[in-house]
Amino acid sequence: MSETSVLMDTLRQEGVSPDLLRAVEEYRTAHPLAEALRPRIPSPAFVYYGREVWEQALAALLCGENLLLAGGKATGKNVLAENLAAAFGRPSWDISFHVNMDAASLIGMDTFEGGQVKFRPGPVYRCAQSGGFGVLDEINMAKNEALAVLHAVLDFRRAIDVPGYERIPLAEETRFIATMNYGYAGTRELNEALTSRFVVIQMPTITEENLEKLLRTQFPDLNSKYVRQFALLFLDLQKKCDSAEISTKALDLRGMLDALRLMRRGVAAGAALDMGITNKAFDSYEQGLIRDAIAARIPAQLTAAKLFDYSSLRF
Repeated sequence: MSETSVLMDTLRQEGVSPDLLRAVEEYRTAHPLAEALRPRIPSPAFVYYGREVWEQALAALLCGENLLLAGGKATGKNVLAENLAAAFGRPSWDISFHVNMDAASLIGMDTFEGGQVKFRPGPVYRCAQSGGFGVLDEINMAKNEALAVLHAVLDFRRAIDVPGYERIPLAEETRFIATMNYGYAGTRELNEALTSRFVVIQMPTITEENLEKLLRTQFPDLNSKYVRQFALLFLDLQKKCDSAEISTKALDLRGMLDALRLMRRGVAAGAALDMGITNKAFDSYEQGLIRDAIAARIPAQLTAAKLFDYSSLRF
């Protein structure tokens, strides 16, 4: 069974609208993909759990809209973007914005090759030609001059004018999914002209139920008692961040999953959680608060033998 089929089966089990899932399958049938582009279809390491968000995102993309996923840390923005490209069976281009990203980096630039000047397409150009999904990561970190070239790509014109070259219309199946965090260093408000070219989903914080689903999926041999305790630990850290007791550095779901992998390899729970979570805060007082929260849920000397069904450990 293909990874896309597995993902679609998961969405059915999660209760996502059958009509929407049927429409996604019809979309894939209507837009077959060249074999050379198949390696660009994502193979998600994680599944995004959240039926309502899935239904909103699928409906938006089926309507031909571009999507902006906005929210705080650990809300699954990039996971959902990758999952969406996989569900639609489209090649994906990840475009990470930073202070040096300019128009030429997005659209393409002239380069000297074989004694001739040739145009080297950028990721937005290639995505537009191939009918791909362009993931515009941390779009609110980009400079205005970089974003300005996206206006005609994202609105009704759906085209790229390359200076000195031809006008490139977007393939009908092309979509762009932008992500944006709040309050990170280097971020700023998006201007109205750009925001108006997206439909926006405010990403909710992950629920205890969905955290437990994620943990069971990633660690099917994790003792059910500790599935709940790790889910509650993450929510405890989230509450401390919300109340400004600690910074968001410790609110790291990837770090928690990394720590569980370390525990499976034999690292004691306290040391593994230090490596995955606590040590990402560099203030000693804050580290103490984080360790106290962890100790209330997870004993520091806890070993793999107690955490996992040892007979089914997979390395």
